[in-house]
Amino acid sequence: MLEQTRATRPVVVGLGEVLWDFLPAGPRLGGAPANFAAHAGAMGANAFVVGAVGNDELGNRAISKLEQLSVGTKFLTRVDEPTGTVQVKLSDGQPTYLITENVAWDRCPWSPSLGEFAASVDAVCFGTLFQRAFRSRETLRQFLAATQNGCLRVFDVNLRQHDCSEETIEKSLKLANALKLNDGELPLVARAVRTNSQPEEFAKSMIERFELRLLMLTAGEKGSFLFTATESSYVEAAEVEVIDTIGAGDAFAAAAVMGLIGNRPLADFHQQASDYASRVCTTAGAMPKSTID
Repeated sequence: MLEQTRATRPVVVGLGEVLWDFLPAGPRLGGAPANFAAHAGAMGANAFVVGAVGNDELGNRAISKLEQLSVGTKFLTRVDEPTGTVQVKLSDGQPTYLITENVAWDRCPWSPSLGEFAASVDAVCFGTLFQRAFRSRETLRQFLAATQNGCLRVFDVNLRQHDCSEETIEKSLKLANALKLNDGELPLVARAVRTNSQPEEFAKSMIERFELRLLMLTAGEKGSFLFTATESSYVEAAEVEVIDTIGAGDAFAAAAVMGLIGNRPLADFHQQASDYASRVCTTAGAMPKSTID
């Protein structure tokens, strides 16, 4: 893990949905941006979630759980819509999702205080799902526009159900300077921006076209790749007993982001990211307690 003093801890944000995954084993707090923030916090970041939960018991429980994980909730707004939920089914550890619509994170409002906060952020991770509704989509874009030039803006594609278009993918890439995707999302993103879907050619094209500082490509048991403008790295996936893969990509992204903004060698933080994601797969849920003690 990264050793950092409070004075040097980077400010890292998960921007987007906070929700409860209803798993066969019971409800677990989730949402890719919240997962990312929790794992970044576990690795030494001053972590926050920006989003919305309802004025309900699930909202209360979400805030309490995030605070237990030392994730800041000052910018997690309470709204009248219910806190988001997802019904999760597992097949050989692989999840499928039924995501509730018209929930709190669809109605995340903008405020001047969010703009002030955005200007202080070192890294922020966002995805496509939070952009399915107009209000949250506009809040996301205003937040990203308010960040400083040096901020690492990570677009984690994280495709879910039917809640993403090629237009959303291309617009999100223009807001980002880092990209995280998996091998299932690769051909869809390549088609959206009309480029080659072979990993090396895809990475080269995307880094040049969108001026990306880092491209992260995960491929489950087949391993993972990291690319920058000058380097590339491949790491084989560790052999572990998989309980479920929920949140593994978010954990990988958090570890890679912390390595990059900490100016560590690419190969070193890539190995850490791969190992960390593998550990997440060995327990149920996206934020298993064993990974964040």
